[in-house]
Amino acid sequence: MARTVGIGHQNFEKLITNDYFYIDKTNFIKEWWESGDEVTLITRPRRFGKTLNLDMTEHFFSIEYSGRSDLFQNLSIWKEEKYRELQGTYPVIFLSFADVKETTFPDARKSICQIIRNLFNKYDFLLESGRLNEDESKGYNNISAEMENYLAANSLKALSDYLMRYYGKKVIILLDEYDTPMQEAYVYGYWDEMVSFIRGLFNSTFKTNPFLAKAMMTGITRVSKESIFSDLNNLTVVTTTSNLYADSFGFTQQEVWHALEEYGLSDKKDDVRRWYDGFTFGNKTDIYNPWSIINYLKFEKFAPYWANTSSNSLVGKLIREGSADTKMVMEDLLSGKVLRTQIDEQILFSQLGRKESAVWSLLLASGYLRVKHWSMDKRDRIIYELALTNREVSLMFEQMVEDWFSDFTSAYNHFIKALLLDDKKAMNVYMNRVAFTTFSYFDTGKHPSEATEPERFYHGFVLGLLVDLGDRYTITSNRESGFGRYDVMLEPLSDTDDAVILEFKVHDPDEENALADTVQEALDQIDRKKYTAALEAKGIPKERIRKYGFAFEGKKVLIG
Repeated sequence: MARTVGIGHQNFEKLITNDYFYIDKTNFIKEWWESGDEVTLITRPRRFGKTLNLDMTEHFFSIEYSGRSDLFQNLSIWKEEKYRELQGTYPVIFLSFADVKETTFPDARKSICQIIRNLFNKYDFLLESGRLNEDESKGYNNISAEMENYLAANSLKALSDYLMRYYGKKVIILLDEYDTPMQEAYVYGYWDEMVSFIRGLFNSTFKTNPFLAKAMMTGITRVSKESIFSDLNNLTVVTTTSNLYADSFGFTQQEVWHALEEYGLSDKKDDVRRWYDGFTFGNKTDIYNPWSIINYLKFEKFAPYWANTSSNSLVGKLIREGSADTKMVMEDLLSGKVLRTQIDEQILFSQLGRKESAVWSLLLASGYLRVKHWSMDKRDRIIYELALTNREVSLMFEQMVEDWFSDFTSAYNHFIKALLLDDKKAMNVYMNRVAFTTFSYFDTGKHPSEATEPERFYHGFVLGLLVDLGDRYTITSNRESGFGRYDVMLEPLSDTDDAVILEFKVHDPDEENALADTVQEALDQIDRKKYTAALEAKGIPKERIRKYGFAFEGKKVLIG
């Protein structure tokens, strides 16, 4: 009989004692323990089992679970006598920053300090143990949500000291979602303050802590060493391109096939692969998203389960406010093409708004892109070929683009209909409504859109066309044709639709008297530079190629 599929369980004990669906990952304990590394940072996309694996590790090593052989006796780790003797023999400090999602630094700092205070509350028996002197007891009680920075920085190191004295053994420290506060700090603008605070805490806890046996941190991104890890030269970093622990997070194809067989779904292998395969960790290909697989086993319905578990606010912000080049790459990715680029697995958040490769590095770390191939160029640099991970991720980005226009869906949809009907009057009415509402939405705020060419707006607009009309047209922007580069081209997929070329121009009062002159200049440019050449080369006759000039003046648009 197939086991019950429980959704969202991150407690190892509950999964095992209730015999819920679980894929044995206990070999991870052995691999980590025998690595010889003092401090390990493992980055994986969200919902890939990081929290569950840390909880499993705590249940295995922690003195609190001494004698709980029932949790492991049917799993692979229990086959070796050495590890049976290790179970339940270490003091373990386990904390998570998953809920530190505040909009200001004072609130985020207070949230982290409260997490540490809650840890101390768990070990209040130390105050009565006789192991702490009067000053240490006073310091213990001073740990609070409002404690000063020096107390916060030294707090976990002090707790390690007290636990080692009590149990006679150095401690294991497990920190889950270490980078959540960092991502929130970037989004809400208090990055420098958070870096300074976290650096002090991490240095004391993981670098200058003589009471530490081993430590593990998990997160989505590898925040640059120059920011919070500058002093941690004892840190081993395991990213998605590393071979270490490659099959410990996520499900391998063999594990998924066995699961499908258990639930009588073996005939769905091809569809499951298309929807949820595509992740590559180190030398392990065909890694599946565990959250989506578990949901599919329970509901037996294909849906973007993983993509729907987060607001993806940072990713959406980076794409929406990104440069024209960033949006053009997204056009290609959504069309099934690949991106050739360098990546830096040390995420420099300060570069996300201005360095395009940093955006793709973040998307790779977050699981939205996968490595199809890599090679060395002539200068010995690694060049990666990246693609959207799978169908689920494609749907997520399509929904993200649709959400950009969600507040004015009626006007946007009416514009699309008018475009298809060649109704210029209606196109003008609805495009002015859309542009007025959204122009600044695609801008970073550093360069007002009204004063520059509306590239961010129209490339966001093109992505909207790609999502809404992708079943009828191949849509491209800023590509070569004839003697120049057109702005937007819609190539029909059937003979029933006309081809369309859109050219965007910002009104120049020194060159043009009125917006109508700007429209005419856009249309003249289409003819002068023979933008129709690419379409005609594919056999589309001139009479089936429609041309439109878009003239912008501030948020006002004229289409002709």
